[in-house]
Amino acid sequence: MENVFGNKLVSARKMAGMSLQDLEDKLDKLVSRQALHKYEQGKMKPDSQVLIALSNALNVPVDYFYSIPTVQVELTNISYRKYASKISKTGQLSVEEKAKEICERYLELEHLINPTEKPEHFIYDKIIANADDAEAAAKKLRETWSLGYDPIPDVVEMLEDKGYKVVELDAPDGFDGMKADVDGHKLIALKRSTKPNEDVVRKRFTALHELAHHALKFSDKLSEKEEENLCHTFACAVLYPADMAKKELSKDRFHFYQNELVLIKERWGISFPAVFSRALHLGIISSYIYKRFNIGYKERKLHLNEPGRFMSKEKPVKMERLIYMGLSKEILTINEAAFFAGMTVGEFRKQLQLLV
Repeated sequence: MENVFGNKLVSARKMAGMSLQDLEDKLDKLVSRQALHKYEQGKMKPDSQVLIALSNALNVPVDYFYSIPTVQVELTNISYRKYASKISKTGQLSVEEKAKEICERYLELEHLINPTEKPEHFIYDKIIANADDAEAAAKKLRETWSLGYDPIPDVVEMLEDKGYKVVELDAPDGFDGMKADVDGHKLIALKRSTKPNEDVVRKRFTALHELAHHALKFSDKLSEKEEENLCHTFACAVLYPADMAKKELSKDRFHFYQNELVLIKERWGISFPAVFSRALHLGIISSYIYKRFNIGYKERKLHLNEPGRFMSKEKPVKMERLIYMGLSKEILTINEAAFFAGMTVGEFRKQLQLLV
């Protein structure tokens, strides 16, 4: 770590999704691209004026450039949900660098607090070659984790309780989720909600989709698109068990009403398209009805604001709980807690409310 500043500058620039030219422009040409390159290589050091400008441009505190992580990690076996094709290479580097930076803080925090819980990762050894295999894997998950036939109150909380590292990222449009292995840990990265009352059903689905990539082994004969579709099938089946879907949707019907789908969504935390995908797989509707639904769904612009809300936070909180545990046991100082929370000390102090 001889070039601490340079390495941290590269990391901050990648997290910001900037090229050297972008950063030069953001700094209003206070320094040249060539000088920035030399900073990153450790051949030059910025003065205080440039250092503060870099801090503001990259939205990191000045201390960030000189902090040496106790834990250094690498992301391996990375995969994105299908919308990754809409993300630029720079966007993907930003997502991965942010995930890496959070994981380094997360694992360092765990090392200090030393929690005793052991992970209960779901592993399904049978090869997944078709939708029925994905259905069987989802059924096995519900059995293994004793979920029964009930709705899952909070998918993110469930995954954290089972030992998955779930993190939220500020990410570009087109990003839904990513999975990766991190030094023996299983990471699921989700896009941070940007609206106060944002519909969480997509986030629930994405979290389970990424779980499928962690837990399932797919046939080598499958294309990438087919594998993605089977991850969708798995996520739908975990959210809405087959027996309950067959009972509630019923094959002997002529119509579906929006009011009914809202009730299903609010109970099970599953979107309209996922419900119809489920009905198609279970043989409740034909491919013709499924196609008609998808056309009508877009014509009515339901994809922009689908009715109904599932009452769940779907927000990772385990890392935050560890921070407060460390504070309560006086393992962490306020400054250290702020660092692990990714905040300035001032920001962290403002949201502290000591009771006892």
